[in-house]
Amino acid sequence: MIVVSLPVFIVGGFSLAGWALGAILWAAGEGLGVWLGRIPTGADNLRKSGFVAIAMAFRGIGAMVVLLAVTVSNKHVGVAAVILYALAYTLSLGISLGEYFTGEPRR
Repeated sequence: MIVVSLPVFIVGGFSLAGWALGAILWAAGEGLGVWLGRIPTGADNLRKSGFVAIAMAFRGIGAMVVLLAVTVSNKHVGVAAVILYALAYTLSLGISLGEYFTGEPRR
């Protein structure tokens, strides 16, 4: 989604700084999610489970705070970044849900 949207941003006259910001925030959130997904959780690791839960919640909140601050200071960059981030997040969520519901059940 990120790479495919670059030509659309260029042709459409959207802010490339907004595209870069949205791409960086989305990639950072995905990277943090991968790292947090490797931490063992469950009843045997309650402290780590709590850390993962809080960190997963704050990765989205952190991105939204950055996007809001940028949008307030520079409307064109912020709106472009919000659009890209929202589309990339929605596509990623849709793929994850599709994999979850069509995958093999865990035992």
